[in-house]
Formats: sequence, structure tokens, C-alpha cells
Amino acid sequence: MSTIQTISTEDLKILQKIDTPTVCNVIELFDIRPRNTGYMGARITAGFPEMPPMVGYATTATFRSAAPALEGGDYAGMEGQLTAFETIPEPRVVVFQDLDDPPAAATFGEVMCTTYKTFGCVGLITSGAGRDLDQVRAIGFPVFTGGTICAHGYCHILQANIPVHVGGITIYPGDLLHGDCNGVTTIPNSIASAVARLCEEFIEAEGIVLSHLKTGSRDVQAFAEARAACLSKLDELRTRALARDPRDWPCTKPERHQT
Repeated sequence: MSTIQTISTEDLKILQKIDTPTVCNVIELFDIRPRNTGYMGARITAGFPEMPPMVGYATTATFRSAAPALEGGDYAGMEGQLTAFETIPEPRVVVFQDLDDPPAAATFGEVMCTTYKTFGCVGLITSGAGRDLDQVRAIGFPVFTGGTICAHGYCHILQANIPVHVGGITIYPGDLLHGDCNGVTTIPNSIASAVARLCEEFIEAEGIVLSHLKTGSRDVQAFAEARAACLSKLDELRTRALARDPRDWPCTKPERHQT
């Protein structure tokens, strides 16, 4: 048994209202990883950039479509994948590594996304391609892909809930993911609750400079003062983040799952 550290429903709701770049900025305050790691690269883009942020725990799988499955036919392995969902807490994000390079066909379409949504998933990420975009948009299911291909080829799922490599990073089952029109990042589970609670204050700090700029003033000294006030607030947030005082952040609840 291994442990997935989760956050409260309240904190999930906070993160669902925050843009992904702000989440990345707040993660940096904790100095928990190098600033150029933990997020997916430019190849993975939002299929529906108009949709609100997607937040959920990764349920991973590998995929191929260039040749038939050894057994089971099209969509082989999907029932096993759905069973594996039970080991990952909701809300879930399906994360596929397409082992065909380049991708031979679409990883997902309307039926797969509708199935995943029914089984407690709130979005999908693939290193490969997607299709049925109008239909998937209509069910309000965010997707992040490396492209679009009109056919499904010999699509089949090989393994579920194993480490996968997508967008230049490794995603593990249970990783907390956040994505919007700007891309996708992981949020280290151990600080996710604290990240959620600091986001609004980070936005307020940046707002000091933005409010000044919106006045139309070209006074360099006034701009410097606004920027200094912003940086002072960010330094305060960084100090609190680095202290990681458990009294400041709600406790997270661990859940067990089979690996």
C-alpha cells in the first residue's frame, strides 16, 4: 500500500478558481523544487482554452494505436483502467503517455471522455492526439493534447497507474495536477493546501503594481514605490511559505491506494 496525500474539498474549490500561472508562482515561494521543473512544456496545449481551470489527481496509463493489441481488439485495456480508478481519489485527471512516436491516431474521442467523466474524472491529458473535439467540448470535459488526429487507429491501453512521461515531466499516480489555457503544472501534494491558501494573497500583492499602472501614471518613482510594496508583500508570503508552520495550513487527509 502507498499513500496519496489529498487536500480538502474547500482547497480544491479555491484552486479551481485560480489560473495556472498564479499557482506556479506560489509554488516557487516554497523553494521545494527548481523553478524550471514540475510543469509540462509547450507541446501540451489546452484543447478548450475557454474552459475554467482543471484540478485533480492523476490516474495514468500508457497507450498505443499504430498496431493491433495482442488481444482484446479496439479499446482493449479500458475496463482494467476503469477498475484502477478506484485506487485514485476524486477528482481524477486521466493522463496518457502515447508510446507511438509520432502518434499514429487519437488517444481519445467522445465516447472515452464521456466514460471518464461518468467515472469521476474531470479532465484528460495526453502526449498524443485527440479527436471529436466539438462533442467533448459539449460535455464540458477539459483536454490537453499534443495535437489532433481524426481517426482512432488500433487504439488500446497497455498499463494503468504507472509513472508516465508527458510534456517533458514524469507524472506519478496520485500527483495533483492543475491546468488551464496556459498549460499544466503539478502541485506537490505536500504543500498543495498551503498553495491554495496563499494564491489570493499573491494576487493581491501583484494587484498593487497593476492598480498603479491602471491609473495611467508614468511617474517612475511612483512605479518604483508600488513595485517595492508588491515585493515586500511577496517577501512576507515567501517567509510564511518557507516556515511551513502547520498551524497556518489546514491538515491534509491521506488516502490509501494499491500500486
